[in-house]
Amino acid sequence: MKTFTVSAMLASTLALGAAQASDHAITGADVQAAQEAWGAGIVAIGAAYTAGEDYEAAARAHIEQFYAYDGHTVLFKPTLASEDQFRGDFDEALSYFVGGEIEEDGGFAIAPYTQVRWENEATIIDSDSAMAMGNYFFTTTEGEEVKVEYSFGYVQDEDGELKIVLHHSSLPYTPN
Repeated sequence: MKTFTVSAMLASTLALGAAQASDHAITGADVQAAQEAWGAGIVAIGAAYTAGEDYEAAARAHIEQFYAYDGHTVLFKPTLASEDQFRGDFDEALSYFVGGEIEEDGGFAIAPYTQVRWENEATIIDSDSAMAMGNYFFTTTEGEEVKVEYSFGYVQDEDGELKIVLHHSSLPYTPN
């Protein structure tokens, strides 16, 4: 994995206005930990669905923990969204993960998946924001890995936790 440190590029380019209450600058390890926890959350939503538990509550907790909808604009372009491509608010993100509000949503996170594995191409880090791009692989209950391309942007909240402000993912290009 390549990691680049950029002083003011992200703040000026993305104009995220991230909270700077934390004295801890983001590290590559922080980004990797956030990715692993996000993947575990997707697995937990699917496990709750399979077990007949409150999977919507699990998805709500996941979005609250990992996305910055409560204080920032979130740019979210999910993998399997084509008619309503962008999910700019909490309820639209919830619909994508568990189905509901948007007709095309089948509930991505309730598939379910047993593991999410990340391969970062590169990570760019500023003191209070970061971007990562690469592939992540979702393991189905049949053991098949589904490769998805992603770009995630993170800011630190007032507690120093990473929150997603950019999530773009898509299936790899396949030529005709």
